[in-house]
Amino acid sequence: MLPMNAANRVTILRVVFIPLFLVVLLGEWPSFLSAPAFWDAAKPWIAALIFGVLGATDAVDGYLARSRNEITTFGKFIDPLADKLLVTAALFALVDLDQLPGWVAIVIVSRELIVSGLRMVAVAEGKIIVASGYGKAKTVLQIVAIILFIVKDSAVVGQRLGQVGLTWAEYLSWTVMVVAVAFTILSMVDYFYHARDVLTGPWTGESEARTP
Repeated sequence: MLPMNAANRVTILRVVFIPLFLVVLLGEWPSFLSAPAFWDAAKPWIAALIFGVLGATDAVDGYLARSRNEITTFGKFIDPLADKLLVTAALFALVDLDQLPGWVAIVIVSRELIVSGLRMVAVAEGKIIVASGYGKAKTVLQIVAIILFIVKDSAVVGQRLGQVGLTWAEYLSWTVMVVAVAFTILSMVDYFYHARDVLTGPWTGESEARTP
């Protein structure tokens, strides 16, 4: 039976609500129903709110686990996985909506796959690589950048701020996204640096194989 303490419940809820976020961001109103007049204008803001709340729960479940001394193996597995699923889903949705070029999603998702693979190798060798400040910063920057990309072209921004506002929203969104991509790459380089002993070996399998 899975150790479903408070922290793990919050993490599971984050995973469960990812489809809701995608339905709001991507989904259209059912054809047999008339969409409310406010829906098109409100949809990106509702999606951004859901995404922001889901992103913030990462800090909540971490706090609960530490404060209650309820850090579990399952929690160590599902917490980073939930973060990756949330960010990946949002990036692919923005690419599908033509709000974000595919290369940004490829860079960010590739980093996550590479680091996850390296982490598995480290665990197999009995090594634990603690997340650095770069990794935490890239997560926050990615969440902020994605929220900005969700709302930057919304009708509310255009109506309230006009064309100048839309231009500045575009600049701000891209500035934060570029910094987020930079920290994504930097955090990967930092992770490789701290895992250099794992990369260079000797590995457990090789040591056993060479033992006379």
